[in-house]
Amino acid sequence: MMGYLFLTLAILGELVGTNLLKASVGFTVLWPTIGALGAYGACFYFLAIAMKSVNLNVAYALWAGLGIVLTTVIAVIVWKEPINFASLLGIGLIVLGVVVLNLYGASH
Repeated sequence: MMGYLFLTLAILGELVGTNLLKASVGFTVLWPTIGALGAYGACFYFLAIAMKSVNLNVAYALWAGLGIVLTTVIAVIVWKEPINFASLLGIGLIVLGVVVLNLYGASH
């Protein structure tokens, strides 16, 4: 169960890091750059700890899948980036894949 807590922290670290990458404007703004590097460091640390007890296929699918979905939501709301039907369809398929993997994957 603790593995999923660490996985949640890894996902949050990815979200913070990715948004700080956007704010860093290609590593030209100092504090967002430093924050992005720190957030990604924490992200990978927590992901590694999570994989002690969560299977790699499940951990990576959740980390990547939820990261994509939540990053898209933040991009639309915070950064005012457009989204279209094809993007929504692709994200929906990713979510479906994560659900299938968790319900019927190798650990079941």
